[in-house]
Amino acid sequence: MSAIYVDHAAATPVSAEAAAAMMDVLQSDFGNPSSIHAHGRQARKQLDEARRKLAATIHAAPEELVLTSSGTEADNLAVTGYAHAHQHRGNHIVTSAVEHHAVLHTCRKLEKEGFDVTYLPVDEEGRVHAEQVKEAVTEQTILITIMHGNNEAGTVQPIHDIAAAAAEAGIAFHTDAVQSYGVEKLDVQELPVTMLTASSHKINGPKGAAFLYVRKGTSLTPGVTGGEQERKRRAGTENVPAAAGFAAAAEAAVTDRQSRREHAEALRSCFLACLKEHEVSFTVNGPKDHYLPYIVNIYFPGIEVESFLVRLDMEGISASSGSACTAGSVEPSHVLQAMYQDDKRAEASVRFSFGTENTIQEMHQLAAVIKKITDSMTMDIF
Repeated sequence: MSAIYVDHAAATPVSAEAAAAMMDVLQSDFGNPSSIHAHGRQARKQLDEARRKLAATIHAAPEELVLTSSGTEADNLAVTGYAHAHQHRGNHIVTSAVEHHAVLHTCRKLEKEGFDVTYLPVDEEGRVHAEQVKEAVTEQTILITIMHGNNEAGTVQPIHDIAAAAAEAGIAFHTDAVQSYGVEKLDVQELPVTMLTASSHKINGPKGAAFLYVRKGTSLTPGVTGGEQERKRRAGTENVPAAAGFAAAAEAAVTDRQSRREHAEALRSCFLACLKEHEVSFTVNGPKDHYLPYIVNIYFPGIEVESFLVRLDMEGISASSGSACTAGSVEPSHVLQAMYQDDKRAEASVRFSFGTENTIQEMHQLAAVIKKITDSMTMDIF
């Protein structure tokens, strides 16, 4: 059996279009985009074109994008940059218990600086509701940050309602849309967000490229200083080849968004149907609707997730638990713990995430391998 890659929520293969765009810039436009000579101007032209294309994918103005090295950096700039720039107005931030660690760890760092953070609980579908947000807001609240689509359970939050509630209260709203970008429709003309994060390597672009959308008129304290780049919001020579590759991948993802969604839904439906046909004992974690179609998180009672993933890998299958692995230990998913308050469920769940190159035949093969492994692990218990 050939290798099967079902960990696209972690990283995607770079598309031919993105690779070609990067190679063109790498070979031809090596100048520093801040230099005023011809080579610098040509690099600036490439950077400006990439920024224009990226901005168009969310209907933003090019100058509203801050190009960063990762979604993590963009989230840090949004949360810390806004909090520091507006702490004279208040010190309260509202977020959820299921955010990416780029937001959660940043909020915990701000707590050590004296900020007050409310971590909203979620229901068993992993959703936060606008009423919860409204109830959490105080006179000291300056920022609300709730992710658009969850990276572990695939839950899509009611972002329009939450953003509208924030706007009504006059509070800045940031959403981490790293997993949703290129999958869900994102239009900042319709969605009243203050800031929005998107990343390249989730949509068949290169690693090392991301952006933070910052609505015009929003002030931020930069996290990286030492230069005038990105309108003084993020210092450092811009990664022009990565920006060009990101822009090429983003254009393709947005253009083909509907067909990609349909393909992901077909893969998901086939995979779950095949698991049932093989009589695998499983439960899908997360919502029955309002989900990212390419992510499915599954609880397999009786498995030990680390051994399960090793056995999958030995069969040529790459998947993920969504857990943080350090020093040989597996930490239960904070997302699943927040959803179910059940460590055993969090310790026996696996995330499968699909991409454009996956096939229906692979779903049949994947389910057959899982049947073999779960049967073996269940027998090991006895």
